[in-house]
Amino acid sequence: MTTPPFGSVSDEDIQIVSAQLGRPARNVVGIAARCVCGAPTVVSTAPRLSDGTPFPTFYYLCHPAATAAVSTLEATLVMGEYNDLLQEDAEVRAGYAAAHDAYIADRESIDVVEEIAGISAGGMPVRVKCLHALVGHALAAGPGVNPIGDLALERAQWSPEVCQCADYSAEAATGR
Repeated sequence: MTTPPFGSVSDEDIQIVSAQLGRPARNVVGIAARCVCGAPTVVSTAPRLSDGTPFPTFYYLCHPAATAAVSTLEATLVMGEYNDLLQEDAEVRAGYAAAHDAYIADRESIDVVEEIAGISAGGMPVRVKCLHALVGHALAAGPGVNPIGDLALERAQWSPEVCQCADYSAEAATGR
C-alpha cells in the first residue's frame, strides 16, 4: 500500500472545513491539499463513515473558490471533451486507469471497505463523471497522477498558488 498524500488534521482544520462547507465536516481523516495560505482545499474522508455507511469519495474538494471554479468548468460541458479524449488517447486512458488504482490504494491505506472495493471516484477508470473529485485527487496526489484532474485544474479559473480564501479562521467559523 502507498502512503496517502495528506497531513494530519487539527480541530481548527475541522472548524475551517465546516465553515467552507456550510455544515459540520464529518469523518475527516486528513487534509490532502492546502491553499498557499494554509487553509484546507481537499479533505480526506474515512472510507466508512461513523454511521457505518461506505463512503468511496476519499478526496473531497472543500475550498469554496476551487469548488465554484470547477462547477463553472463543468457547466462548459468539458466533461464530454474529456470523455472523448479517454476514448481516443491510449496514454491518457492508461494514466487515468493508474490514477484509479492510486486513488483506491490511498483510500485502502486507511480502511478496506468491501462494499466499495474497486470503486474510486469521478467516473474513474472509464469515464469522466465528476471533475470535483478528479481535481481533488489531482491536488492531493500532485501533478502527473490524474491526467484528467490535471487538465481540469489547468482550465479552471482557480489556482492553489493564489489565495482566494474568505476568512476561514477558527474564530470566524465559531463566531468567537
